[in-house]
Amino acid sequence: MLEVVYRDKNLIAINKPHGLLVHRSSIARDATEFALQTLKQQIGQHVSPVHRLDRKTSGVLLFALDKDTEIAMHKQFMSNQVGKKYLAVLRGYAPREMEIDYPLMKENGMMQEAFTYFKTLQYAEIPFALGKHATSRYSLVEATPLTGRMHQLRRHFAHIFYPIIGDRKHGCNKQNRFFKEQWDMTTMLLHASELKFEHPHTKESVLIRAGVSSEFLGVMKLMGWEDK
Repeated sequence: MLEVVYRDKNLIAINKPHGLLVHRSSIARDATEFALQTLKQQIGQHVSPVHRLDRKTSGVLLFALDKDTEIAMHKQFMSNQVGKKYLAVLRGYAPREMEIDYPLMKENGMMQEAFTYFKTLQYAEIPFALGKHATSRYSLVEATPLTGRMHQLRRHFAHIFYPIIGDRKHGCNKQNRFFKEQWDMTTMLLHASELKFEHPHTKESVLIRAGVSSEFLGVMKLMGWEDK
């Protein structure tokens, strides 16, 4: 059963698990479970996702319960009026805070402006030698994407050479292999922790939070980090 973290008569949000697709996709024919269909069956009514999360990203996923709300929320997301925060574990000691201004290419070859702000919450170092380094260093960061591009955080952190642990496409193969061999962990450590927006009908500010997965929490404990 999906964890519902927010619900009113117009909207419902879940804490999407790592590995769950939002809906059916031709690029993931191996999948048999989807957030859209599962939630629809769970609550017994129609739902429509108003934004997307990668299959490997966990966290707050918002759905509309009626067409007017769906349209209104799509407009907020498209115009970057929704505040989003993510937690991520990165390879290396990331800067204390930074804004990444780096355009990203769409699938059709067009370039789009892309901006991400992040701040580092905690650092950790463990005795695992990698290359010329005698130890491995990691950062727990809180990231705020100021635009909404495909794989934006994954691509931005890879661009500044602090890739997300568990990211198979944009990450560090050696670190990903180490986490799999040492702890049997293949989860991408990227979690959508918070959404903030204006309710399209009441006009009140809505803040939705979702706790990290057990795998993410396990890595935080391993690193000696408190649950943020």
